[in-house]
Amino acid sequence: MSGFDAGLAAAQEALVRAMTAGGPMPEGFDAGAVRAAAHGILLKRAGEAARAWPALAESYGTSWKAAFAAWAAERPTRGSLRDGWDFARENRDRLAGDAARELALAEARWSYDGQDPPRPRRAAARRVPGGAVVVLGRRVRVFGRGPSG
Repeated sequence: MSGFDAGLAAAQEALVRAMTAGGPMPEGFDAGAVRAAAHGILLKRAGEAARAWPALAESYGTSWKAAFAAWAAERPTRGSLRDGWDFARENRDRLAGDAARELALAEARWSYDGQDPPRPRRAAARRVPGGAVVVLGRRVRVFGRGPSG
C-alpha cells in the first residue's frame, strides 16, 4: 500500500470513528457536516433498534430517539438487536410494563453476555413482569397475566 493510500485509509477510519463511535474529529473535515452526518446515523440506529425492540421504544414515547442517540453516541453499533438489548439492560431499573416484559422474554429465550452474539437457549425458566416464561427448544410458554393487566 502506498503512503497516499495508507494516509487515505487512516483518514477514512478516523472519519468513521468520529461519525459512529464518538471518536475525535479528524483534521481536514468540516466539523459541522461530520456532526450532522453522525446525528443522522444515530437517528437511523434508533429507528433500527426500535424495530427490534418495539415495546422498549414505545415506552420512551417521543423521547426515544433522543434518549437512544445520547446513549449510542459513544458506542459503536453492534447491530440493532444488540444495541437495543444493551440499552435496555443499562436502563433496566427504568423499564416498566411491556418494555420490562420484552427484555425479560428476550433474556429467557437467548443467552447474551453483552459481548458475544446472542445464542438461543435450549431450556430456561424466568420470571417476567406479571408471570413467568418457560422455554423448551423452540417453544415459548408464558404463564400469568401481562404487565398491564
